Amino acid sequence: MIDKKLRGAAAVVGVGHAGLGMATGYTEMEILIQAAKRAVDDAGLTMQDIDGIATASVASTMWVMPVIEHLGIRPTFIDSTMIGGSSFVAHLMPAIQALESGQCNAVLVCYGSTQRTSTLSRSMIGNMRKQMDPQPYENPYNPLSPLSSYALAAARHMHQYGTTRENLAEVAVAARKWAQLNPEATMRDPLSIEDVLSSKMVSDPLTVRDCCLVTDGAGAFVLVRADRAKNMKQKPVYVLGNSTACWNRQISSMHDLTVTAAQQSGKIAFEMAGVKPSDIDVVEVYDAFTINTILFLEDLGFCKKGEGGAFVSNGNIAPGGILPVNTNGGGLSCVHPGMYGIFILIEAVRQLRGSCGERQVDGAKLAVVHGNGGTLSSQSTAVLGTAETL
Repeated sequence: MIDKKLRGAAAVVGVGHAGLGMATGYTEMEILIQAAKRAVDDAGLTMQDIDGIATASVASTMWVMPVIEHLGIRPTFIDSTMIGGSSFVAHLMPAIQALESGQCNAVLVCYGSTQRTSTLSRSMIGNMRKQMDPQPYENPYNPLSPLSSYALAAARHMHQYGTTRENLAEVAVAARKWAQLNPEATMRDPLSIEDVLSSKMVSDPLTVRDCCLVTDGAGAFVLVRADRAKNMKQKPVYVLGNSTACWNRQISSMHDLTVTAAQQSGKIAFEMAGVKPSDIDVVEVYDAFTINTILFLEDLGFCKKGEGGAFVSNGNIAPGGILPVNTNGGGLSCVHPGMYGIFILIEAVRQLRGSCGERQVDGAKLAVVHGNGGTLSSQSTAVLGTAETL
């Protein structure tokens, strides 16, 4: 039985972006601070009001400490858990627990990366990871990581369930159609199924258009207790459910390449929230590759296992479709600076606030956010809702 005491106990009251696309001339710390200040200002707070922080970095194990220095804060709650791109969705529960216990009163969750414009060699980082984060069943074969791992999952799904490359392409095309409604999105040019299929094959069956962007970007959001959120500057968005699961580090250690730990995190998050997939108005999932969207829609219960390919087809997840998915354009067309999880949460908050302009989902009251880390490794699911859903 899931303890529902923390359902709706905290709310997101501020969000901020910075440096989306290319942040030429700025460091990742500089754009992180810009996003953090915008989120705090959006909440109607000052940096002196922030007494809790959660952040993570691909390159630095002690990243939270210089972030604290640059922000000029003295937090009583600190979380630097790093489990890949899902980290910022996974930061929700510890932050909520810290708020509810009285350990702190306002938590800032933040991330920044200049992956696109940085002079730091990505190959150098990759070689360092092989020493510091050994994956003994994969590294000896020198795969094109993480791309080859996701291609492996895609190939298995195609073999096992008859999923086609056209189905995968539908995900990329839907994301682009949402991006065309988002002035902040990096890629807004028209994209067709044929464009995806005919683009350069990178790791069979995934082409370059099946893969996420490489961009810069920073994001941040602020959490406070629900009782305080009612009287703040912005319309609060409540965290109704959250759960994180991890079953493997290496994709070669997955028991089934078509089933992720999202089945576990999703089940618990939905149960905590007291809602089901059919109740959800908008879905934001970590779409580092087109196969991700299909796998997560299945594992979270929006369709049956093996039916994800058909579910995303015929424009079903595009604007005007049966289920709005990745409404900012996703990691495939909007932004993807190494770790994308914070941006899906920010987009969900904006949708539930009703502030998304041309891409706004009418009457959105419930949203699912799902983060992914590693190579289908860590999974974190959150259910967010407006005051009407409490």
